[in-house]
Amino acid sequence: MASLRDLRRRIKATKNMQQITKAMKAVAAAKMRKAQEAVTYARPYSKRIQGVLGRVAIASGGVNHPLLAVHEPKKAAFIVMTSDRGLCGGFNSNLIRRATQEIKAVKGEYELIAVGRKGCDFFRHRGLNVAKEYIGLGGNVKYSTARDIATFVIDKYSVEEYDEVYLIYSQFVNVLVQKPVMVKILPAEPPTEGAGAEGEKDGGKMPYIFEPSAEAVLTELLPKYIENAIYQGLLEINAGFYSAQMTAMENATKNASDMIDRLTLTMNRARQAQITKEISEIVGGAAALE
Repeated sequence: MASLRDLRRRIKATKNMQQITKAMKAVAAAKMRKAQEAVTYARPYSKRIQGVLGRVAIASGGVNHPLLAVHEPKKAAFIVMTSDRGLCGGFNSNLIRRATQEIKAVKGEYELIAVGRKGCDFFRHRGLNVAKEYIGLGGNVKYSTARDIATFVIDKYSVEEYDEVYLIYSQFVNVLVQKPVMVKILPAEPPTEGAGAEGEKDGGKMPYIFEPSAEAVLTELLPKYIENAIYQGLLEINAGFYSAQMTAMENATKNASDMIDRLTLTMNRARQAQITKEISEIVGGAAALE
């Protein structure tokens, strides 16, 4: 059994750790609320731009566009989004596991665009083909970052260096649930006629008049659609990370409390045994003197 001094030292260290986890939980909870609001406000726009893209694609009568062109799948790109920091339970592990499964399923070549330090470190350590890294984003999600990533993959796809581009991120469901998902963003796949023609009574083509042309409209709309998909992924990752961290810190605080209780009980038993031993020695000594 550990000595009383060791037990007191362990109890003190655990209490200090508990204070840290409580503080981290409070910080994560405050940031999670803001991140959750950002995700909630961005989702209607994301859904709306998909509907607009679907209706325009239908009304344009199958206009050819480089971002709609389907290539022979020789080389795929995966935009894998993780967080920069840990202490968030299995949040990053689940994302990396999903990305690894999808990479193994690729028959041809592949490249990775790693967003987040945890994913970058994992892929670099295992020698996987990382074409570009985005780290140090933290909780400050900027649309310019999504635009930069979108420009990179669009340029690569336009010159047929990439034949398919996938986005892997963790969808924020609620505080306790974050679901790793994969979305194909290139070639751009507008919603089907039923989904894209929302609001049309007969399901036929809307009488759009394109100015200056359907190609020009799609040239402006398709990059926005891809940028928004990536930006939505960044927002989902941000909200999911703080939710996972808040839950992990709450569990750590509870575990620290349980550990303190067990150590305190062990210390009290050790103290009682020591007192009992000292009393027995005193009584034994007094009896010997009689």
